[in-house]
Amino acid sequence: MPIDPDKALGAVLPAAAWSWADKDVILYHLGLGAGVPATDPAELAYTYEPHLKVLPTFGVQPAFPMLAGIMAVDGLSFNLMSLLHGEQEIELAGPLPTAATSSTTGRVAAIYDKGKAALVVVEATTTDGAGATLCVNRFSLFLRGEGGFGGDPGPAAAPEGPPAREPDHVVETATLPQQALLYRLSGDPNPIHADPELARAAGFERPILHGLCSYGIVARAAVDTVLGGDVAAVARYSARFAGVVLPGETIVTALWDEGDRIVLSATDKDRGTPVITNAVIVKR
Repeated sequence: MPIDPDKALGAVLPAAAWSWADKDVILYHLGLGAGVPATDPAELAYTYEPHLKVLPTFGVQPAFPMLAGIMAVDGLSFNLMSLLHGEQEIELAGPLPTAATSSTTGRVAAIYDKGKAALVVVEATTTDGAGATLCVNRFSLFLRGEGGFGGDPGPAAAPEGPPAREPDHVVETATLPQQALLYRLSGDPNPIHADPELARAAGFERPILHGLCSYGIVARAAVDTVLGGDVAAVARYSARFAGVVLPGETIVTALWDEGDRIVLSATDKDRGTPVITNAVIVKR
């Protein structure tokens, strides 16, 4: 049986180290489209060392080397091409540093049987060189064709719909035709974001933008508008990936300021399709 929750649930993934410096932060920000216009002080805060700040979604990057260990978990055998990134949540202890040496540990926190698919939640905790927690990520991985093993179906979905009023802010972010090629340099080299043949084999007309790139773009829209550029004001950010973006298309982010939290949703302007739903930023 490919999925055996009795074996896989609670499995610990080997710790993985990852170091970064200001150039890695800048590259990540450029991969989200920062730097336009290049001389804008608000853009230079993401792209120039003297006053560099770090978007909270950069915290997903240190977890990627650890995630590779999921393929070796006993009881969790699956075809990598069947994997879809369903949801992402990050909790931050505070603002992320512009340079650090970190270690990330992970565990299989939940496995749900969705009938035609399995949903696997991997919780990843990233600490700095002194052992202090920087952030905790929860990756919800949707494994197509791996359900039906008789497991727990999981809690019923509780959609986080937008408030019944017009959004407080609407932000349009145009992506570059080469956006996925740039973003993948920050640590997510999945070939469906670069190789046309493999993208078609996975069911896409051409290489798609990384879901986590859209995740970062939407978070930046909230930081720059509702939070006035204060990256430290984000305590938690969760979102569901509802659709794909083709590089070169425009992401439209709607934001509702609800006091202690921000409700977000994003659509693809070119095709009128959802990109991110059930998204909430909890303020610090």
